[in-house]
Amino acid sequence: MHRPNEGKELQEIIGSDEIYNSRRVENHFARDPHAHVELGKTSSGIPIAIDRRFVEADLKIVTGLVEPHFMAGYSGGRKVVVPGVAYQDTILKLHTAHILEHCKAVNCVIEGNPLHNEQMEIIRTLGGILALNVVIDDERRIGFVNFGEIETSHLEAVAFMRKYAEVRIPRRFKTIVTTSAGYPLDKTYYQTIKGMVGVLDVLEPGGNIIIASECSEGMGSREFVEAQRLLGKMGPERFMSALETREKALIDEWQTEMLVKALKMGRVQLYTTGLNEKELQDVCVEPAASVAEAVLASMKAQDDFEIAVVPEGPYVIPLFDNVLTS
Repeated sequence: MHRPNEGKELQEIIGSDEIYNSRRVENHFARDPHAHVELGKTSSGIPIAIDRRFVEADLKIVTGLVEPHFMAGYSGGRKVVVPGVAYQDTILKLHTAHILEHCKAVNCVIEGNPLHNEQMEIIRTLGGILALNVVIDDERRIGFVNFGEIETSHLEAVAFMRKYAEVRIPRRFKTIVTTSAGYPLDKTYYQTIKGMVGVLDVLEPGGNIIIASECSEGMGSREFVEAQRLLGKMGPERFMSALETREKALIDEWQTEMLVKALKMGRVQLYTTGLNEKELQDVCVEPAASVAEAVLASMKAQDDFEIAVVPEGPYVIPLFDNVLTS
């Protein structure tokens, strides 16, 4: 029900008309060099260039979801700034193979993660950033929220999320069934790769990953498709050799690089209803006619009838823990 003084009360809460009307939403455009401020380089030589509006703001608050991330360990916090409002050269330098192929640039690892370390060095150069961090449950409901200095508050959110996102398992499996966590993460093949990488720690080398993802919006960006085609043409070894020579990554090729991690570990099969025959030629994994058929064939071929099922894809990360077996 509308109250007569409601508008007046709202104005008193948010301030004068002039202040209210000055509030706006703007997009960050990473490819515009003039829209960014150069702040030097990190100790390893990564250029620090951040959106001018963010750098010059009197109050800097970022907000983001905290969940496992297959390169940075966990999303949110510093990642909202870098790559969130960073210039393209900063982003592309952070996504080179010499960073992403490090053994600790993986899901759920922050300490010693070179990508996280670079991001934090940039955050500390900026200084004075606050963060609103959110964790959601499997029904997309808010399960945790906090606010404070960006580094400290993010680590608190990560500590909370670890209890639910990391599942220790005492063995590896030859057949793993997983997903891209459903809508909206399964809208593109680009995002689907996260689900493949999420189970690698508990995949027996040479085993099978069977992943289901709708891919309702197709493959992903044009640049990603170009990287996929390059992988198909060159094969994993030559593709990685090319990436390791780059001083700057090419846009979105890092997702194909993550796919190579899965391909090196075993066989990957994709069940999808959203990709056409032409698009399926570029996925660089084997299409599956059905999940059930792929599972049965894998168990028979592997001569192992125990399988792992990870229904939440990249949101829940199974980790091999040999301590549990001793």
